[in-house]
Amino acid sequence: MGTEPNALPYPSTPAGREGLDAFLAHPERAVVGLDFDGTLAEIVDDPEQARAHRGAVAALAALAPRVASIAVITGRPAGVAVRYGGFAGVPGLEHLVVLGHYGAERWDAVTGTVRAAPEHPGVAAVRAELPGVLDRAGAWPGTWIEEKGRAVAVHTRRAEDPQAAFDALRAPLADLATRHGLVLEPGRMVLELRPPGIDKGVALTDHVRETGAGTVVYAGDDLGDLPAFAAVDKLRSDGTPGLLICSASAEVPDLATRADLALPGPAAVVDFLARLAERVGTA
Repeated sequence: MGTEPNALPYPSTPAGREGLDAFLAHPERAVVGLDFDGTLAEIVDDPEQARAHRGAVAALAALAPRVASIAVITGRPAGVAVRYGGFAGVPGLEHLVVLGHYGAERWDAVTGTVRAAPEHPGVAAVRAELPGVLDRAGAWPGTWIEEKGRAVAVHTRRAEDPQAAFDALRAPLADLATRHGLVLEPGRMVLELRPPGIDKGVALTDHVRETGAGTVVYAGDDLGDLPAFAAVDKLRSDGTPGLLICSASAEVPDLATRADLALPGPAAVVDFLARLAERVGTA
C-alpha cells in the first residue's frame, strides 16, 4: 500500500493514473460506484450472513461529502443491501444511492424509500420450474436456490465440489433462462437468472449522466462487474477520466487483468476508500 502511512496505491495503467489524478484534483465532480458482495463485504457461504466490512460505513461516510455521489450497485435487492451494509441513517451518507437488482431498484438516503421497475414475468416462471430443472440435472448435495425477488440464483459453494457442480448446472440453467426471456449471469460459485437489458454498466452510466460527473471510479470483484468496467472504458473514450479497481480473488483472476488497480479483497478496498477520503479532506 506504499511506504508512507497514508500513501495511496497507484494504478498500473496510464488511464487509471489519469483517472485517479482527475479524482484528486476535483473530487466534487466524481461518482464512486461500488459493488457490494466481494467488494464492500466478504464472500461468505451463506449470502444472508454477508455484512459490509467493519470499516466500510465509516470510510464511505468520510468520503461521501467530498464527492458528487457514491452509488452501491449490486445484484441484491436494494433494501437488502441497505440492511446488510448498515447504510441507513448514517451521518455523512445522506445522499448515498443503492442501485439494487443491477439498477432495476433504487434506494436513496434522502427519502429512505425504494423505487422499482415492474417485475419481468419470466422470473416467476423460472422460479416455479427451477427445482425440477435442478433435480433432472442431478444437482449436487449442497446446491441451493436463493430467492432474490427480481432474480433467482443457484449457489454451488456449499457442494462437495463447488466448481464441478457449477459447471454441470451452467448449460441447463442457460437453457431455462433462454426459454423464459432471461439471461444467465455466472458469478463466484453462483448462477443467477435475471431479466435482460439491465446490468451494472447501464446502471453506472445512467447515474454518471444523471449527476453530470466529470470523473468516475468503479470497484468490483466478479464477472457481473464486467459491464461496469466496459462502461468506464466507454466513458473514458468519450473524455471522462475513470479508475477501475478490482477487489481481487483467486476465483476470478481475469477481472484483475481488466483493472487499473488490483486490491486484495474488501479490507483493502475499504482501506483505499478511507485513504481517498483523508487525502481529499486535507487538500
